[in-house]
Amino acid sequence: MAERLIRLPEVEHRTGLRRSSIYSYIKQGRFPAPIKITPKASAWVESEIQEWVDSRIHEARSKFPEKE
Repeated sequence: MAERLIRLPEVEHRTGLRRSSIYSYIKQGRFPAPIKITPKASAWVESEIQEWVDSRIHEARSKFPEKE
């Protein structure tokens, strides 16, 4: 499957984070950094964002396992 680039509104939608949190996490090294697609535009690699979301789900589930 070919990689896809997604812009900030889609990143916000997929993660539930707002712009300020995304950029704060990037500065902390806790979120994938965007890549420049033009001198004035940036985008994120879709698979990197999905991996980040999946890791948050895994982390949450391992801390608080579902009860049977």
